[in-house]
Amino acid sequence: MKKLIERIIPRPERPGMVGDGFRVFNFIPGANIVQRRISPFLMLDFNAAYDFGPSDHIRGVDVHPHKGFETVTIAYKGSVAHHDSAGNSGIINPGDVQWMTAGGGILHKEYHEENFSKKGGDFEMVQLWVNLPKKDKSVSAHYQGLTKEDITNVALPENAGEVNVIAGNFNGVSGVAKTYTPVNLFDIKLNGGGEVRFSLPANFNTAILVVNGSAEINEDKVSEHSFVLFKNEGTEISIKASEKAVLLVMSGEPIDEPIASYGPFVMNTQQEILEAINDFQNGKFGVLE
Repeated sequence: MKKLIERIIPRPERPGMVGDGFRVFNFIPGANIVQRRISPFLMLDFNAAYDFGPSDHIRGVDVHPHKGFETVTIAYKGSVAHHDSAGNSGIINPGDVQWMTAGGGILHKEYHEENFSKKGGDFEMVQLWVNLPKKDKSVSAHYQGLTKEDITNVALPENAGEVNVIAGNFNGVSGVAKTYTPVNLFDIKLNGGGEVRFSLPANFNTAILVVNGSAEINEDKVSEHSFVLFKNEGTEISIKASEKAVLLVMSGEPIDEPIASYGPFVMNTQQEILEAINDFQNGKFGVLE
C-alpha cells in the first residue's frame, strides 16, 4: 500500500541565522510539527544554497553545549569544520556526513572550513537532530565522520540516479551510520525523468525534504525546498523527478517517551533538564576553547 501524504509544507518565507555561518530554514519543530509527531527527529534546519562570499573572518557557531541527543550534518555544497570537548575534530565536504552523539554532554563548535571561507562560494547543508532513548541519554559523547567514500552508494537502473544510504536499509542495502534506534536516512539524487521506489515501515515517522529540483512523490507534485510529511499508513514510496533533483528521506521508529527540551538539552523530564544545565555550568561537559 502506498504511504499516504499528510502535508506538503513549503519553505518558510524567511531564513534565520544560527551563529553567523548558517542561514537556515527551519522545518522541525516549525510548521506546527511538534517533536512527538516526528520522533525520533527533533529538529531540521535547512541551509539552502547561499553564497556567503569570501571572508578572512571564519563564520560559524562558537562553543556551545549539547546533551541527550545526536546532531547529524549533511554537506551538499561548501565545507564545515568541527571541534568538540571529547577531542574529536574533522572537516566535511560535499557528500560527507558528520554524526555526533552528544549523549551525556559535550561542548562543540562548527564553522566554515578555512580555505572555503577565504574563497567563498555556495554553501548548502542540512542539520538534523535525532533523539536518544532514555537508556542511552548518558552514553559517552562520540563522533562518526562519514566521508562520501564511506557511505554506501546504490546506482539506480536506467541511469535514473543514485541513493546514498547514510543509515538504515534501502531496498536491502544497509547504511554505515550506527544508530541507537531504527533510523533510515537516504540522500537521493535523481536525473531528469529518473524514478526510484522503496518501502518503509508503516509505523515509522517519515518525511522527505526536496533539497533541489522538483519531483512527483506518490503522484503528488512537490516543488523545490518543500517538506513532505507522511501519515503513518502504508509502506510504499515512489519518487519521479521532472528535472534533476536531490531529496533527503528521513524515517525512524518513534521513541515513545516524554520529551523535555530546553535549547541544546533534550531529556525526559524538567528535573533532568535542570541537572543538565547544572552539569554544564559545573564544567562536566569538558573544556573547549
